[in-house]
Amino acid sequence: MNRMTHPLFSKHRETLDAALTAIASREYYSAYPESPSPRVYGETAADDGKAAFEALLGKTFEIDQPTAPRHVTTEDSPFGIDLGITYPASDPTELINAAEAAWPAWRAADPATRAGVCLEILHRIHSDVFTLANAVHATTGQAFVMAFQAGGPHALDRGLEAVAYGYAEQTRVPATAYWEKPGGKAGPLAMEKTYHVVPRGVGLVIGCNTFPTWNSYPGLFASLVTGNPVIVKPHPRAVLPLALTVRHARAVLADAGFDPNLVTLAAENPEDGIAEIVAMHPSIKIIDFTGSNSFGEWLEFNARQAQVYTEKAGVNTIVIDSTDNPKGMFNNIAFTLCLYSGQMCTTTQAIFIPRDGIETPDGRLSADDVKAGIVKSVAKLTSDDARAVELIGAIVSPEVVQRVDDAASLGEVLLPSRTVEHPAYPKARVRSPLILGVDAGSSDAYASECFGPVTFLVTTDDTDASLAVVRDVVGREGALTMGVYSTQDGVLDAAVATAIDVNTHLSQNLTAGVFVNQSAAYSDFHGSGGNAAANAALTDGAYVANRFRIVQSRKHVEPRTAE
Repeated sequence: MNRMTHPLFSKHRETLDAALTAIASREYYSAYPESPSPRVYGETAADDGKAAFEALLGKTFEIDQPTAPRHVTTEDSPFGIDLGITYPASDPTELINAAEAAWPAWRAADPATRAGVCLEILHRIHSDVFTLANAVHATTGQAFVMAFQAGGPHALDRGLEAVAYGYAEQTRVPATAYWEKPGGKAGPLAMEKTYHVVPRGVGLVIGCNTFPTWNSYPGLFASLVTGNPVIVKPHPRAVLPLALTVRHARAVLADAGFDPNLVTLAAENPEDGIAEIVAMHPSIKIIDFTGSNSFGEWLEFNARQAQVYTEKAGVNTIVIDSTDNPKGMFNNIAFTLCLYSGQMCTTTQAIFIPRDGIETPDGRLSADDVKAGIVKSVAKLTSDDARAVELIGAIVSPEVVQRVDDAASLGEVLLPSRTVEHPAYPKARVRSPLILGVDAGSSDAYASECFGPVTFLVTTDDTDASLAVVRDVVGREGALTMGVYSTQDGVLDAAVATAIDVNTHLSQNLTAGVFVNQSAAYSDFHGSGGNAAANAALTDGAYVANRFRIVQSRKHVEPRTAE
């Protein structure tokens, strides 16, 4: 492959330019329509995608990559769908060797070529988005519309965002420069300098069960656009979404004239421990991980040869001080707590309420009134099983169901969790949210992540005390989101100060169609990289810039200045 820019860059230049504009302006932008409506995608798109998904069930997933000595079948659908898909379990050393062999031509390509190829991969995935959405739906337990949006267009937007940041950072320094220094009687000194973008090396993306594409696409495309091969290691319970992704990526790379082994799939049995094996290999130079604190911290401490980006667990909070729209507040919070059964890394876990209650336009509400308002709104959203499952989805694993059962002993049960019957999937694991009441002094209950549909309504002495607890808990445990409701400028200013101190993104007085656990690509940062919940932000310049280095070469040339 020569240094000429690939035609795919011209094909997708308009999309890249729009994304570059969006990350600079932070205004609304989306390259991929989020509505699964046939008016947007065509009358047959949904049926075609479902048929393509169903054609994969019970078979070996075909993907042409380095020889696999065995195959694995590991997925457990939260909906009880019998997936039965078998994946090749390639030897990790072979994948690393293949990636290194494929690397030179990709490393030598210019940033525009790599961006063009990445944009074509995103385009190819989008053309198959209904197949992908069904895969996300079946493996994660997300209701279908959420699986389509979060697993498809929103994930693709995050991937495009990473490409835009990667392209911007690589082209921030010019490819060449003429340098001239005045030299007095001896005449000027002149040099020509060339700046080479040097990718870091083989990347490893470790996927999660809940959002296999949304959480993996930023790292995958950030590494790929900056010139690095990538090994994709999916969670054993959610292999298909990333297997489809890798297959599309490999096809595009081959069509573009590159070795498809730049992107490979590392499927495994849970006991295989491939992530640990690959992460410690000296050739692995970049790791992207979403998951538990224990393994994230292990990677940060042990994979010293690699640049490690982690998103782990935290305690997301809301502080309620007062509101001018109690109904809107209750409904907004309830939707947040119910969406995907609280299995989003951004879902609120602890809501702090002053003991003396809050001021509203209709008079003062006691702390018990505030708790009752939240409970009533959640109960209303989940009272009808057929409607509830389209919001709460299914529980991702049996371990989360057990955690919900165990959590009932941690406080006063204000709203018990119940088993919900799914009208379409009789074997589905569906549980309604559990809401508990505790006092601020019971920090052992609420001050560490309790992943799943579990929420603590925490009574504090006053709003100052609420903010103090947030500062303490998030300062130790980390968080991705924080919310505040207040009609007082001083309280809002104090909440902003707290959020800045603990490096957590803050939402103020949300009562309409935006929720504290939602994050919009190109405008909202996901994680700050400044607290224990995540050491990086999706997506900013820091997330991509250390995936490559700049190496310069220089030489003397004749001065351009006339004597």
